[in-house]
Amino acid sequence: MSDASQTPLSDQPTGEDGFRAGFVAIVGRPNVGKSTLLNRLIGQKISIVSSKAQTTRHRVTGILTEPGAQFVFVDTPGFQTHHRNALNRSMNRTVSQVLADVDLVFFVIEAGRFTEDDRKVLAVIPESSKVILVINKVDQLKDKTRLLPFIAQVREARDFTEIVPLSAEKGRNVDELVKAATPLLPVGTPMFEEDEITDRSERFLASEFLREKLFRLLGDELPYGIAVEIEKFEVEGNLRRIYAAVIVDKPGHKSMVIGRGGEKLKRISSEARVELEKLFDGKVFLEVWVKVKSGWADDERALKSLGYE
Repeated sequence: MSDASQTPLSDQPTGEDGFRAGFVAIVGRPNVGKSTLLNRLIGQKISIVSSKAQTTRHRVTGILTEPGAQFVFVDTPGFQTHHRNALNRSMNRTVSQVLADVDLVFFVIEAGRFTEDDRKVLAVIPESSKVILVINKVDQLKDKTRLLPFIAQVREARDFTEIVPLSAEKGRNVDELVKAATPLLPVGTPMFEEDEITDRSERFLASEFLREKLFRLLGDELPYGIAVEIEKFEVEGNLRRIYAAVIVDKPGHKSMVIGRGGEKLKRISSEARVELEKLFDGKVFLEVWVKVKSGWADDERALKSLGYE
């Protein structure tokens, strides 16, 4: 996975050819399927997915290059409307910063659900933005006759440029979303090589994939007071040696992560390693341990050291 460069590429199409290229923000309240949609659009997993809200905490960029266009998707954290610690303020800043600097917005909601939290997210999107309403999880809508009245209801909230119902999980109608979005991008030149799928470093992706396994395998025991810090990342040919610390908020959480006889941490590490080997297409040595940093989620300095903006 090579480093991305935003210098226009001489052997790629130019704006004069009608090629389009632009930045697209994927926004919505927590747990509407933004990361699943990004992974489906890219055709590969780069953004972690969990049934828990707040799984995505950072800006994750995915790149899709089509014959006539290049999309640079920005998967944002779910906008937080309730808890107000430093971590959530950081995530909300990320959303606002992204929205101020993109060419198009995908506003994602769940089919049949348009909540007050959805409206709060919509209110953050600048009035001048081009917005496609993405109605996700249509496969989970039992009564399909509800879809058209639901679309009419949501349409009253804003003048959307396009409306696309789809299922990101099943891949249904995702191609239609790309087709609808293409003419809305500005004419321009590609910003990334054709085979690049993200501008995020392998180090960052390693921390995210490990954090996903923590979210998935710890159940409700330890929902949010947890982070991952990659202390060392070494590449030796086709082998990557990764040394990672799991950061917890309280001493009592450490034993939850480790589990009886270390079994829980061993499983978390093993499953993360398998996925990273697929992502990097090479062998991975992954060593993980647990550290206690009390109050890290409300400590601006700690958040900066962990890569939060």
